[in-house]
Amino acid sequence: MRIDIPENKKLVHETVMPIRWGDMDAYRHVNNTVYFRYMEQARIEWIAALGYSMDTTVEGMLMVNGFCNFIQQLTYPGDLLVKTYVGNIGKSSVDVFNTMALSSEPEVLCAAGGATMVWVDLQANKSMPWPKHVLDKLS
Repeated sequence: MRIDIPENKKLVHETVMPIRWGDMDAYRHVNNTVYFRYMEQARIEWIAALGYSMDTTVEGMLMVNGFCNFIQQLTYPGDLLVKTYVGNIGKSSVDVFNTMALSSEPEVLCAAGGATMVWVDLQANKSMPWPKHVLDKLS
């Protein structure tokens, strides 16, 4: 099943990361699970760029689902351009999307995926509405 990334989204972050030798599997291409690590790293860098730490014990943003469409195989060596976009912003959730391309061919998508992120009270283990300071940065 292919999940399409919506047209209505806002570019919020770009990062370039190396494809590592260890990212490849026995088939000599980047293993499918590693694409999710690339998207995770891009989200972490975006959240840090917003001024938030990932070291929290009270509340924070957690991923509740994720997907990836694999378009073109990746192999070592190379640098990956990962773009992060924000889609719909709900009461306590936000859809975050990523596109991945080699930095040497940024117009050729290799993969596209996304995740729904939810603001959570980590002590109660329940979602909660966005605090104003976070919602202001997301908007």
